Amino acid sequence: MARMHTRRRGQSGSDKPATDEPPEWSDVDADTIEERVLELAAQGKDPSQIGIALRDEGVQGTPIPDVKAATGKKVTTILAENDADPEIPEDFRNLLEKAVNLYEHVEENGQDHHNKHALQNLESKIRRLANYYRGDQLPADFKYTYENAKDLLE
Repeated sequence: MARMHTRRRGQSGSDKPATDEPPEWSDVDADTIEERVLELAAQGKDPSQIGIALRDEGVQGTPIPDVKAATGKKVTTILAENDADPEIPEDFRNLLEKAVNLYEHVEENGQDHHNKHALQNLESKIRRLANYYRGDQLPADFKYTYENAKDLLE
């Protein structure tokens, strides 16, 4: 898939395994995995960080390569069922953090035209994603501004 604001193609990445079954060597109970997910969420980790921690550290020393294959649920679903999901979706929060940092940089460095344009592109992505999340995970009257983004992140 092409990137949104360039003429180039996207970044290459690794593919998910073709099988939906967990490997034989990873025989951890689904309830134990869910408990570990909730522990990591209580420590303040994001869903992507939880997946990486389960892949690397595992549960009781056994790595969990794919939470969905092992439990039948995604990490975000497990968190939502137990009311431990983050207030703001992780992808939206990451874009907001990037935009706030870039906005402050552009304020200090007014002649940095490259990053002014990058900020415009980033704000465009944020507005598009806000339309997607508006009503469900964002307030119905949410409008992106630097001040709103800074307030949401605090």
